[in-house]
Order: sequence, then C-alpha cells, then structure tokens
Amino acid sequence: MLVGHLAIIVAALFAGGAIYVNVAEQPARLALPDAAMLTQWQRSYANAAKMQAGLALLGGILGLAAFWSSGAWLWVLGALVLLSAWPFTLIVIKPVNDALHATASAAASTQTRRLVERWGGLHAGRSAIGIAATLIYLLAAL
Repeated sequence: MLVGHLAIIVAALFAGGAIYVNVAEQPARLALPDAAMLTQWQRSYANAAKMQAGLALLGGILGLAAFWSSGAWLWVLGALVLLSAWPFTLIVIKPVNDALHATASAAASTQTRRLVERWGGLHAGRSAIGIAATLIYLLAAL
C-alpha cells in the first residue's frame, strides 16, 4: 500500500529531523557563548518549525489515508501520535519558545542558557513522538 509506505517515510523524516536537533544541533549551540547560542537557536527554530510542523501534518494525513484504504486501526493510532506533536508543541514547548524569541541576543544570560537547555529536554519529547509514530506505522504495515 503506497500511502502507508509514504506515511512511514514521512514519520521517519519527522523523527530523524527531531533526533538530529537533539544529538547534533543542540549540543553544538550549547557550546557557544550565550548571545551566539540564542541567535543560533532563533534562526534554526524559525526554519525547523516549518519543516517539522509540515511533516507532522502530512504524516498524519497519510496515516489516516492508509487507514481509510486498509481499515487497519494502527494507522489511526500512528496518525494520532504523530499529530500529537502539534498540541505538545503548542502547550508544552511554546512558553519556552516565546521566552526565547522575546529575548534579544544582546540580553542573553545564564537564564537564557537554562531556557535553551530546558527547550532541548522538551524537544526530546518531539523525538519520542516521531519514533513512536514510525514504529506504529511499521507495525501497521506488517
């Protein structure tokens, strides 16, 4: 089923992007001085947010389409898990995002660093969402 395979690919792309941020980008930005760290986070987030939001939406739609064509309920579960990245981001991560976006680079401090560190921990939840959705989709395809 092509639509199911596409759902798996998109969920894996979402997971891979999120994991990359946690294992490569976040440690690199934390090695920078406070002002540069914040500037890097702000620029990176602006680009990554669009990509991750789009992948979650597309992957969720594809999972629902796979359910409609197959009737297998695991596709719905995977879609709901992947789509949960939206409310997780808006409810759990957004307050930290807003605080970081509201801070000027010149005003970055140790408090800013703690926020970026907290953001990284919260973002790991998005990585977990992507991994879980991908695994559910793989099970649905079996």
